[in-house]
This record gives sequence, C-alpha cells and structure tokens, in this order.
Amino acid sequence: MFEYAPAPESRSIVSLEPTYGLFIDGSFVEGKGTFKTVNPASEEVLAEVALAAPEDVDRAVAAARRAFGPWSALPGAERAKYLFRIARIIQERSRELAVLESLDNGKPIRESRDVDLPLVAAHFFYYAGWADKLAYAGFGPDPRPLGVAGQVIPWNFPLLMLAWKIAPALAAGNTVVLKPAETTPLSALFFADVCRQADLPPGVVNIITGAGDTGRYLVEHPDVAKVAFTGSTEVGRQIARSVAGTGKKLTLELGGKAANIVFDDAPIDQAVEGIVNGIFFNQGHVCCAGSRLLVQESVAEELLASLKRRMATLRVGDPLDKNTDIGAINSRAQLEKITELSEIGASEGAERWSPPCELPDRGFWFAPTIFTGVTQAHRIAREEIFGPVLSVLTFRTPDEAIEKANNTPYGLSAGIWTDKGSRILAVADKLRAGVVWANTFNKFDPTSPFGGYKESGYGREGGRHGLEAYLA
Repeated sequence: MFEYAPAPESRSIVSLEPTYGLFIDGSFVEGKGTFKTVNPASEEVLAEVALAAPEDVDRAVAAARRAFGPWSALPGAERAKYLFRIARIIQERSRELAVLESLDNGKPIRESRDVDLPLVAAHFFYYAGWADKLAYAGFGPDPRPLGVAGQVIPWNFPLLMLAWKIAPALAAGNTVVLKPAETTPLSALFFADVCRQADLPPGVVNIITGAGDTGRYLVEHPDVAKVAFTGSTEVGRQIARSVAGTGKKLTLELGGKAANIVFDDAPIDQAVEGIVNGIFFNQGHVCCAGSRLLVQESVAEELLASLKRRMATLRVGDPLDKNTDIGAINSRAQLEKITELSEIGASEGAERWSPPCELPDRGFWFAPTIFTGVTQAHRIAREEIFGPVLSVLTFRTPDEAIEKANNTPYGLSAGIWTDKGSRILAVADKLRAGVVWANTFNKFDPTSPFGGYKESGYGREGGRHGLEAYLA
C-alpha cells in the first residue's frame, strides 16, 4: 500500500463567525436561544447558532408570504436570472463552501469539492433553465406556484439537499422557509449570504435553524402550502400524519436499504469499485447507499477477496486531507447507532471484518466494515444502519436475487452488475426501487428524478418531475 504524505486543504479559505443568526426577510436576526455546532472530526465547537422559537418560524413564514406575490408575478425569465446568478456565485465560492461542508459534516474534502459542490451548482443552473418553460413541463398549459414551501433537510448532504429543495421551488415561483439539520447548519447559513450577494428579493428564501421542534412547527404551520422533507422514515411518518387532511402538498424522501446485485458475469474489479462507492461514499451516510450486497454464489469467494483487498487501501482520517477516503461520522448519536447495530450483527452470528486501520483518538470514527454469513433474518440486513457497514448475502438464480432485493420495507434504490444488457432490463423491471443503477452506483444528475417506493417515501426530486410538487 502506498504511503501518502498529508495533503491538507487550508481552513483559512473560509472565515467562520463566532455566532450565526436566523436569516429572515433578507437579513440575519437573533433567535430566542442558541446551540453549538461541532466539527465531528475533532469535537471542537465551530460556532454558536440561533435556535428558532415558534415566533421566529411565524416571522419567517410571514416574510415568505409577503414575498410570494411579487416573486410569483415575475416573468419566469426574470426568476431564472436570479437562479443563474446563485449558481454562478456557488461556483465562484465553491472552495469556501466545500471546506465549510467538510468541517461541519465530517465528509472528505474530495467528495464535497468534486461531488457535492458541482451538483449543487448544476441543480440551480438546471432549474434556472426551467423557470420560463413551466407551461411545457407537462403539468398543464398554465401551472401556478403553490405559495410558501416549508423544507426540512438532513445532515448527510446539507448543501446538496438544500439545492434539491430550493432550486425547483424558486423556479416554479414559490417562496421558501428552509430548516437545515441541527448538526450541519453552517452551509445553509452561508447560502443565505449567497442569496444576498445575488440580490434575491428579501423574504424569497428564509433559513431558520433549530432541532426537531423547530422543524415540526414549520411543517404544521397553517400558512405553509407545501412541505418537502428528507430524513428518517420515522419522522416522515409523523409528518405525513400531521399534514393529512390539510390540503398541503407533500414530498418525502426517506430511508433505504438498497441491494447491490452482482451476477457471475459482472466485471469483478469494476463491481468492487461500485460496491465501495455504494457503501463507503460519505461514510455510508447515504439514504440510497448499497448497504446490502447480493452476490451470485459462484463468484462470491473471488469477489469478497477482491473487496477486502480494496478495503485495505481505504484511508480513514482528517476530512480536510485530500487523500482521505472515509471521513468522520457526523455525530456521537449516529456513531452510537452504527456501533450498536454492528454489535447486534456480530451477536446474531454474522462474521464481521474490517481492514486494519488506525482511527484518530478525537472525534467520531468508525472503520469500514463488512459482515458475511448474513441472512435475511438478521437485523443488519433489514434496518438502515446509515454508516460504513455492508451486509453480504448470496444467491443462486436471478429470481432469488430479485426476491431477496425486494424483501425490505424500503424501496429507494438498487444496483445491478452484469455483462448482459437484457438481464439489466429484465431485473430492473422487477425491482421495487425508485432508482436502479446499472454497472455503476451513486450517480446523480439534476435532470434525473430521484425518489422511492414503500417506506422510502413518495414524490420525486430532480428532473422535470421535481417541478410537479411545487406547481398547482
């Protein structure tokens, strides 16, 4: 294995404020309380952030309602100019944003720099292009915006989830109140500054920070016309119950337990790269992560040997080091959940393996882990771990693979690895998953719709389909 000299990205590129307020009606204002956001790689406090009380949420929603009339009345081409401007500013400031995202979230700088930020800008560019073409999106000749969109996003892709939510909402003529996750508020607050730099009219985008209670109050607010949530299935259920019967439009993008299916004719080395990307990208903090590996029996031994060799080369450590493959787990609570489920996997009889790797003594870390000898009855094969933990199952026939892949309450994504195009189409057609990748994994594009079946939620984000949830 190569020894790599450290290649740290400079922290000085981004200047952190000691305290951050709420972004309401175009300016930062104080909240009723504060909470701390920490760097998961070192546990150092990065900043104090305002905690929004119900009256702060009321103020933000009122600002968005006031802005809705003028914003929705703008010609689509005028709204597009603001979205294009935001996209260009994000590109110009992408290095700052990538460092900030890695500091606050724990993900490797390589991923925030090369995956998250280019996709964030691409979503704003893409939906800017739709803003003056809504009549041709297939939702009627004169589609109308809904009003105020209340949006609640998770901590695994803070800025990318913001782009998925805000870009189509603004293109369609809605205004927004967005709540980022309490462990990763900083890039959303930086985005508020991007909105000011782009001269976005006050009140069109409002950002309120806080924990679950803040999000609940926003979702249940009577003046919110549309709710978009990405996060856990459990919270998604609560939101669906609270919105039922109110007439609010709702999209939910929830958990997953994706099957990555490798057939005996798959190119093994390519499949191994896809498996590694599928479960260890972003420390496995991915709702569509390929956390269940289904391998055809005849190649299981060869594939596992190759996978273990590849895992031994993964570098775990400082997220700001450009050589790092696996960064820090986002929070202590998440680390405890991953640890608990992994211990349950071992106690239920699955065989656990991790490559030798030295974990830093401060921060929240978990070594990349695989479990073999897993059955469908194991909890690690059924529950979403949301960490760098892979469960390996085997199959003999395509029908058995399909049955095992679909044997889950989730239905967000799946992967198929085979040399036969006809097999890809035949198997993909039978998988109950919103997104099926063929001979690749975790590939995202703003033009492609994303979303799930069953307990993975409903509605689609991205593509032309992503506009539908924001139009009447």
